[in-house]
Amino acid sequence: QVQLVESGGGLLQPGGSLRLSCAASKNIFTYGMAWYRRAPGKQRGLVARITSGGTTNYADSVKGRFTISRDNAKNTVYLQMNSLKPEDTAVYYCNAIQFNAPIWPWGQGTQVTVSS
Repeated sequence: QVQLVESGGGLLQPGGSLRLSCAASKNIFTYGMAWYRRAPGKQRGLVARITSGGTTNYADSVKGRFTISRDNAKNTVYLQMNSLKPEDTAVYYCNAIQFNAPIWPWGQGTQVTVSS
């Protein structure tokens, strides 16, 4: 059973930066990977994804502020979040994707709260 462990969340003020990490218990080299988030009262939605070859794309709401990256040697995916806004408040999750759908069991996520 693959395990995903997200970390790096926290409480910070608007305009701040945070780097999330997601460690997988399985080799991620051949997989596209993605970050999702679930804001209070909303469904989980895609934030950013990165193909096995390193091509990235982002939700319009985070484009230009967030950067997804991967370290295959560490089986880890990162999400650098800059210029954070209160509407970025959510629990953030990562997953491997296939045909743009998550395929592994979800981890516990990491809470990001942006508030003044």
